[in-house]
Amino acid sequence: MQLVNFISNLAMPLIILCIVIYGVMEKNKMFDNFLEGAKEGLEMTLSIFPTLVGLFVAIGALRSSGVLDIIIHFLTPILNIIQFPSELMPLAMLRPISGSSSIAVATDIMKNYGVDSPIGIMASTIMGSTETTLYTIAIYSSCIKIKKTRFVLVAALIGDFVGMIASVVVCRIMS
Repeated sequence: MQLVNFISNLAMPLIILCIVIYGVMEKNKMFDNFLEGAKEGLEMTLSIFPTLVGLFVAIGALRSSGVLDIIIHFLTPILNIIQFPSELMPLAMLRPISGSSSIAVATDIMKNYGVDSPIGIMASTIMGSTETTLYTIAIYSSCIKIKKTRFVLVAALIGDFVGMIASVVVCRIMS
């Protein structure tokens, strides 16, 4: 275990050192390249900032308005029929929208039900098998100026749905 920790601690410094050595051997202007990359990264951040602000405001409004609770209340009979735990619905609804909100919901599930409970294991599996779809599509499409994303959105949301259902099914089989 100590060897693994030692290698883990050295991994990033060694990678950086290899990059610098390669740059020196190739006679590249390493610092100028670094500054140019940092400048491009800052420009990219500024270009996607309005998209991020819009997403964060929408997520905050959705969580504080109580709309999620109303939707979950109406979906509970259907969820009971398909044996999808209603405790996971806030996570299932927020996961495609926001990573930070879904982490908060998953943490809340872990506190209430325990990390080793079936609900906690299902929540962890959902977190690992799904993506923050709307956030990712919004960021990527705004970076490369794509306006028509409806087919990407439908395919990605289907993937999230399948990931959530598979998570619950696999966790039920494994327990």
